[in-house]
Amino acid sequence: MSRFSRFGATPKIKVAKESGTGKTYVDYKDVENLRRMMSPNGKIYGRKRLQTSAREQALIAQAIKRARFLGLLPYTSATL
Repeated sequence: MSRFSRFGATPKIKVAKESGTGKTYVDYKDVENLRRMMSPNGKIYGRKRLQTSAREQALIAQAIKRARFLGLLPYTSATL
């Protein structure tokens, strides 16, 4: 049984980047990668599904919330 068989053949998506000063961040303008971290209904996937640390998950959630506020991502599945 493969490592990704439970969730399909999707490898880990790397969205956390490092700035020139060494700080880790998630770009809220990178809508395509953020959309892959959400279910078709618009929910943010959990840490086990995304295989991220607690810090990375918090950064991802914050970036998705910012993108939603700015209108880059929808709040619900009506327009996904």
